[in-house]
Amino acid sequence: MTRILHVLDHSLPAHSGYTFRTRALMKAQAAKGWAVAGVTGVRQPDSGGKTGADGETVDGLTFYRTPSIAPVRSPIREWREIGALASRIEALVRAWQPDLLHAHSPVLDAMAALRVGKRLGIPVLYEIRAFWEDAAVGNGTGREHSARYYLTRTLETRAVKAADAVAVICDGLRGDLIARGVDPAKIIVSPNGVDLDLFGDPPPRDAALAARLGLGDGDAVIGFIGSFYDYEGIGDLIAAMPALAAAQPRARLLLVGGGPMEDALKAQAAASPVADRIRFVGRVPHSEVDHYYSLIDILAYPRKKMRLTDLVTPLKPLEAMAQGKLVAASDVGGHRELIEDGATGTLFAPDDPAAIAAALAGLLGRRDLWDDRRRTARLFVETHRNWSSNILRYEPVYQRLLAHRAPSLAA
Repeated sequence: MTRILHVLDHSLPAHSGYTFRTRALMKAQAAKGWAVAGVTGVRQPDSGGKTGADGETVDGLTFYRTPSIAPVRSPIREWREIGALASRIEALVRAWQPDLLHAHSPVLDAMAALRVGKRLGIPVLYEIRAFWEDAAVGNGTGREHSARYYLTRTLETRAVKAADAVAVICDGLRGDLIARGVDPAKIIVSPNGVDLDLFGDPPPRDAALAARLGLGDGDAVIGFIGSFYDYEGIGDLIAAMPALAAAQPRARLLLVGGGPMEDALKAQAAASPVADRIRFVGRVPHSEVDHYYSLIDILAYPRKKMRLTDLVTPLKPLEAMAQGKLVAASDVGGHRELIEDGATGTLFAPDDPAAIAAALAGLLGRRDLWDDRRRTARLFVETHRNWSSNILRYEPVYQRLLAHRAPSLAA
């Protein structure tokens, strides 16, 4: 039986697009008969005392935790994180004896996995979901063209070239790596997908929840469900509401989630002339998210235009399509890989509240097109973005790496 150890920044029970992709991947691999486990670094939230030999079981999956380290300034902190994670990986390699290390971004995880893999003769596949330097710019913790940005970029390139194989989630990331001189034959694209066991059976409209939120049967509900980062462009969506309300008086905006921009967005909404049409729900348990999906007519994703959003495909639009919802999104590279304008969704100009309002008003005014749009989008997810089929992209890469594996030193 093939044994795969996933090296992760964080995992369930924490909730994020990162952890849900990991869950879907590991569940699909386990269903195929492979033995899978995960190990998380020191950034795993609330690991507490769960760093023992037995790990932590969440949703039927086993995750091993790395003990925390003493606080210290960057960049010493990052090097110590790598060392702590590498030590934990090595102990697990000797105890659990995986055949392959599947490291997931950020690059710190890859560097820790490579340190152990090269020493013990275990192949390493490095999967990149976003470049760490661009993610830092997107969430406001870094600056493009800074010394730290270029240092991180250099480490990323070095890790990619050292790994035995590389997986990326979209063509944008693949093209960027090829431009850095990485052999295209070394890279596979494993796109974001949807676990249809979770999102494949949309529930009926939750009338009781709608009543609690003050949403009437005739309201047209625009929604955003996700993390409130600046690059998501939620402020542009709020800014679009006065014009949208003028064109569609029953339009309402439902914002589900939280994050660094939450306070600023609430202040912006409170100052809006249509503040009474904007509702913040806060974070909700993942098991309850589908109830909020059931109330929304159009899921809006107004991401700002930047390297991060041009290169990286998000997961949320696919979940919305699987739920049978209409999708409207900014015309950035990551969205264009998922959405065909006029067929599976609607694209509008990024960073432009007027364009958002016009696109949403146009959709609300053509309800005769909704059923066909929903069916087309759902079929796209079932055919091209279903995790049960996406997993097949890994199998030939795993087989190639294991065929050339050096004799194990794990015993």
